Amino acid sequence: MAGAWWSGDCAVLSREHAERAEARQACLTKPPGALGRLETLAVELAAMQARDRPRAARVPVLLFAADHGVVAQGVSAFPAEVTVQMLANFAAGGAAIAVLARELGLPLHLRDVGTLAEGPVPGATVDKPCRGTRDLSAEAAMDAVEVAHVLEAGRRAVDEAGQDADLLLLGEMGIGNTTPASALACALAALPADGLVGAGTGLDDARIEGKQRVIERALALHGGAIAAAPTPALEALRRVGGLEIAAMAGAMVAAAQRGVPVLVDGFIVSAAALVAVGLNPGVRDWLLFSHCSAERGHARLLEALDATPLLRLDLRLGEGSGAALALPLLRLACALHNDMATFEEAAVAGASPA
Repeated sequence: MAGAWWSGDCAVLSREHAERAEARQACLTKPPGALGRLETLAVELAAMQARDRPRAARVPVLLFAADHGVVAQGVSAFPAEVTVQMLANFAAGGAAIAVLARELGLPLHLRDVGTLAEGPVPGATVDKPCRGTRDLSAEAAMDAVEVAHVLEAGRRAVDEAGQDADLLLLGEMGIGNTTPASALACALAALPADGLVGAGTGLDDARIEGKQRVIERALALHGGAIAAAPTPALEALRRVGGLEIAAMAGAMVAAAQRGVPVLVDGFIVSAAALVAVGLNPGVRDWLLFSHCSAERGHARLLEALDATPLLRLDLRLGEGSGAALALPLLRLACALHNDMATFEEAAVAGASPA
């Protein structure tokens, strides 16, 4: 798919606004660097948003749901029908991300990009090329048409919900999706499955070992074709990915092309980020990483992305919940940057040069 939309140029960060933000941080009534990562967050957002006063007020949550054929291999503690049941729970306001979105005043947009549901789930937009992927341990998870459709579904979600957004928060739901996420991490970041594959929804050690064998079987089947492909990230997505992972990768590329920052959630969304950066390296400048989850391989995946997470709370829920929990830090970073007095405004003597 040479020349596809996802290879188009991403927006360019504003170095001018970054320099002005750094200069303002140096003048605020505090010792230089005293607010640590909150200072650099404000500078990064100023550069991303090309604003002297960065903000994190308008933040849609885009949640993508899909099912996975590999669940038939026993890689999840929950049956596949839970995906659709949880999608209905999101719509009813009973899931964690629904509660967090409500408390933070965030619009929650639900997208069915590949669940097993035969009809629409009330409250969710349907934009799927198929009902679930194929079993990645036995054949390619998707075909080229399905991959193209679901990448475009991610872009459509950004077009429809991300207009005038200060940043986007992405989440996912898909029983079994830590398996394709792990396979993608192995294939694209050259990480071994041993030590990367985790408990997902709550597997015991014996079932984690079984899950690892499933992933190793998939990598043995598909790894050569992925490595030889003109765009390994695209081929990896087709062969061992997931529909919701592809949609999130498409959403990240679309957001970066429009100059909208993305607050990345946990292991699954980080795997989508790995794909997105593989499709278009310019995406990396537009990603902020919310937390390091308790999923076994997440820290290594973050290292592969050269990412420093904001939080470590031993989360492993997904849904975008970790990103939602990190959002108040971004809002406070913006408030401190925008509203603190400078030494001159407060008539406070600044630090003397060394």
